[in-house]
Amino acid sequence: AAFAPAQTGARSTALNADFSKELGVQMPLGYFGGGFLKDADQERFDRLREVELKHGRISMLAVTGYLTTAAGIRFPGAEDIPDGFAAWGALAKTQDGCNVLLQMAFFFGLAEIINRPAEWADVTPEFPGDYRNGALDFGWDNQTDEWKMRKRAIELNNGRAAQMGILGLMVHEKLGNVDSLLPPHF
Repeated sequence: AAFAPAQTGARSTALNADFSKELGVQMPLGYFGGGFLKDADQERFDRLREVELKHGRISMLAVTGYLTTAAGIRFPGAEDIPDGFAAWGALAKTQDGCNVLLQMAFFFGLAEIINRPAEWADVTPEFPGDYRNGALDFGWDNQTDEWKMRKRAIELNNGRAAQMGILGLMVHEKLGNVDSLLPPHF
């Protein structure tokens, strides 16, 4: 007993909430907190869920944009801009390209400002990642709770898949074999 560790009562201010029943605990992974939820409370979980949704939404747009430009579809006047990472350097070489980059930066900043809960609107978000702010509804409030949960689960899974998809496309572009992954008509 002389070398036994002293018994100390470790305290935690966290609620040690059970997140294994939350939306998003679904096939194929089931419950996976990745260490981020150890001793987490509901506020931390909601913040991480909001970040996951935002990254998923951005990734869905990124995969769509990557595949669209890889297919050769361009805006008029941008036919000479390459796809993938090479587009950044090509845009930076011309004044018109720099204007496009500046417009993109302003758009990203505006989207970041707008896509968050608006305290000034006096509207409480229904769930983490709910940025309707009392303006955009498209009939959401008329649906059943089961329908809403199903749609939210679909968005979460699609966002997770898109995050892996854009990561895979970027890695394979850097490896130099992204063309072997895409269909021949691309």
